[in-house]
Amino acid sequence: MLRVTPTAGLLLTGGASSRLGAPKAELRRDGERLADRNAGLLAAVCTVALEVGPGTSSLPAVREDPPGLGPLAALVAGAEALRARGVQLPVLVLAVDLPFVDAALLAWLATRPGSGTVVPRVEGSPQSLCARYGTADLATAGRLRHEGAASMRSLLDAVTVTYVDERAWHAVADPSCFDDVDTPDAVARAGLEWPPAPLG
Repeated sequence: MLRVTPTAGLLLTGGASSRLGAPKAELRRDGERLADRNAGLLAAVCTVALEVGPGTSSLPAVREDPPGLGPLAALVAGAEALRARGVQLPVLVLAVDLPFVDAALLAWLATRPGSGTVVPRVEGSPQSLCARYGTADLATAGRLRHEGAASMRSLLDAVTVTYVDERAWHAVADPSCFDDVDTPDAVARAGLEWPPAPLG
């Protein structure tokens, strides 16, 4: 167990995978589904973890209503489900399509000083789906969603974010931790395996 500070986790698995043509959660790395791999990472680091999506992992699953509204809606749905369970902690958000993220990076994010939002950047680009969100900022996310906002960028623009660049996270993570798999070419470059074809 790597749990080093009280933190909740949300695994986002509900993306449409329209460019990929197959559910990202069902892709395999070394034979293990990404849903199972990333759920295990969050379970190792976090005090409590949920899946926001159709229930493809071993974590308890909740869904945004209606499904498919994007990661901000998923973050809000997950935060509300945690709050309903009496959990009010900073939240690590992890997208299921990050096949090379590891527990060391997640633990490093969980233990950043303070209780606010911490977002890694790669070449200046925020990695909002492998980040920690403070409890006050989760409330802001809910308000923004209620007002019709749809993007994670709207949340990052509305709250105080501690951005951490390569010089801060390079000691615990390789840049490949932030490589996502959105297309068949990305799957091939990552060396992942496609899910088995359905029988019949």
